[in-house]
Amino acid sequence: MNLKEVVKLADDLVFARTGKHLNDLQEKILCGTWQHEDYNEIAKEVNLSEARVREVGMELWQILSKELGKKVSKSNFRSAMQRWQVSNVSNFAKDVVGIGIFNTCAEGRHPPNIPNSRPPNQETSHQDLSEMPELGDFFDRTPELHTLTTWILQQRCRLITLTGISGIGKTTLAVQLVQQIKNEFEYAVWYTLDDFPTLDKFQSNLIQLFSHSEKEDSSPTNQKRLPLIKCLQNHRCLIVLDDVHNLFCSGELAGKYKPESEEYRSLFKQIEKLSRQSCFMLIGWEQPREVAQIKSQNTSIRTLQLKGLDIAAAREILRDYGLEESDNSEALIHRSQGNPLWLKSVANLIQDLGGGVTELLPNDTILLPEDLKDVLQQQFDRLSELEKQVISLLAKESHPINRAKLLENDIIPASDLLNALQSLSRRCLIEQQANFYTISPVLRQYAIVYAM
Repeated sequence: MNLKEVVKLADDLVFARTGKHLNDLQEKILCGTWQHEDYNEIAKEVNLSEARVREVGMELWQILSKELGKKVSKSNFRSAMQRWQVSNVSNFAKDVVGIGIFNTCAEGRHPPNIPNSRPPNQETSHQDLSEMPELGDFFDRTPELHTLTTWILQQRCRLITLTGISGIGKTTLAVQLVQQIKNEFEYAVWYTLDDFPTLDKFQSNLIQLFSHSEKEDSSPTNQKRLPLIKCLQNHRCLIVLDDVHNLFCSGELAGKYKPESEEYRSLFKQIEKLSRQSCFMLIGWEQPREVAQIKSQNTSIRTLQLKGLDIAAAREILRDYGLEESDNSEALIHRSQGNPLWLKSVANLIQDLGGGVTELLPNDTILLPEDLKDVLQQQFDRLSELEKQVISLLAKESHPINRAKLLENDIIPASDLLNALQSLSRRCLIEQQANFYTISPVLRQYAIVYAM
């Protein structure tokens, strides 16, 4: 969206709620906010006090929040408008789907300009989203949302893995996605896998959902439950499995199943053979090994590794903590790789200490608050001894190191080192460019001080 489109949309929303168009000050606040100006900068431009500009701004965010049905603030205004745009594009895609370009199980829908428009048929949409977290602060992920929506609704991918290091925003992105597309499916479910360590329990819950929703004779003698895989073939389903890494062993290379979770392997292999009606989304720090093996040969299986926020979105986090922009704020974002959780942890520490970014983060200082150390410890505890040795090698290098040089070490045999690099990459703990490897400044600091 460009600035003109944003102002026009906001004006329409305000008029719909109040019967009045934006006044000059409200429009100036919107434009300044979109261009990442703070209240003080806007106040200087309009020759008013910062308190007055802030007061009008708060009233404006309240109006937009009521009209959009979601909290809007100065810090999330840009992402809220972009989410609205993505949502409306998605709704338009739903209308196209309903008309007949795609054959879905959900009842067809008419575009807004066709008479007799009506909401999705709730009777044919069955959802078990009780375990899905509420959507908290959502920062700009428009490209990722577009990619996932395209893979699921247009390309009909059967299996999607959403990976990334802890705190990067995988679950938040998935929640936003499910809220937008859930009504495109007959069944939409969200399960957290620490509650379903065995496949039997998972299958039982899911089959029960199918059986409750079907209009069958309730007599036990006439009830015939289909196998799970048949249900997924007969119905259009969206199945989200969060924290999929809980299926795998700690102290081993990535993706090795716990004994009690081994049967999930066969389920994920069967998904490859599903019709393109249903879609599984797996969210976690690492993905099943068989997914990595078959995705290159099967276009209906995709992986999205989530990266950090861009500078503009990451600055919204710093503003939420009242941190003044400075020369070091961008450096802080780079050191944290735009990881929302990492940034919030450091910003909270700076706020509690009553300092500023420049004062508390001189030069290349890396802060590791206690809550951030706890998060990193969880991931390091999952590593094999071999991976820890490789992390130790990488932590000693301040610049990316060539793979050939790594292979020259006197500690780790070449075959083991290559396996460890592959595993660390699947855990999203190392970065690779061509034949060069490195780790983030935060991980390097943690590894040197606490893990070596």
